[in-house]
Amino acid sequence: MTTPFAEVIGDPIAQSKSPLIHGFWIEKLGLDARYAKTLVTAEGLSDFFAARRDDPDWRGCNITAPHKVAALDHVPDPGGVRESIGAINTVFRGEDGALIGTNTDAAGFYAPIAEFDLEGAPVAVVGAGGAARAVLFALARAGVERVTILNRSPLKAMGLLATFGLKGDAVPLDSPVPPVALLVNASSLGMVGHPPLDLDLSGLPDDALVYDAVYAPLETGLLAAARARELETVDGLEMLIGQAALAFELFFGNAAPREHDAELRALLTA
Repeated sequence: MTTPFAEVIGDPIAQSKSPLIHGFWIEKLGLDARYAKTLVTAEGLSDFFAARRDDPDWRGCNITAPHKVAALDHVPDPGGVRESIGAINTVFRGEDGALIGTNTDAAGFYAPIAEFDLEGAPVAVVGAGGAARAVLFALARAGVERVTILNRSPLKAMGLLATFGLKGDAVPLDSPVPPVALLVNASSLGMVGHPPLDLDLSGLPDDALVYDAVYAPLETGLLAAARARELETVDGLEMLIGQAALAFELFFGNAAPREHDAELRALLTA
């Protein structure tokens, strides 16, 4: 008897905590399944999907940088994710066995801040890649007012504002952070192996919320700076676990046992 499996792909991939998360849930539920991580280069993306497509035991994959946009060219998109978010982070098998691309990042990002009233609030987002697309998609639906995107390429960022129908500005990465209600780092800056994210948070009001999607390290320079100012923070594990739970159910047909979140967080931060 063969064992169904799923995996996470990216380049680099060593930093991924997805195998720990999915493995934890598999063990808690007593499932006969496994979850791995696989290094896939940009050049190897097409061959990867070609090899996995006909493997009946393969239930799908999570996708991390830099493949969230490029993967759309290799799998069907019946939900219109290309037109809405413009990036996918999950591929799974539909009921007919065909592969489907989707995005669980947007819901995973929004879940920890759903209790905050962001309607009409000003927001700043760092980054303009696949994760930023999911963040902006969620923020647009939350009814935020103006969005300032800080990015190395302001022109690319301005295009994203138009894509999601958001009013705002696109400014260089070294620009001052405006006085917003929510600051989100949706870039890889500050992650292990990447340049640091050095922002001056003095312009933020005392009731601002700072959200860093980076989870390795968990205590990023951005979050440390925010806590030094006694601002409320959300760390990258919140989004990571939230989006993983949605993917887990798509892969294995069982809801993730979220009642064990405290134990999972302890495992991930050990």
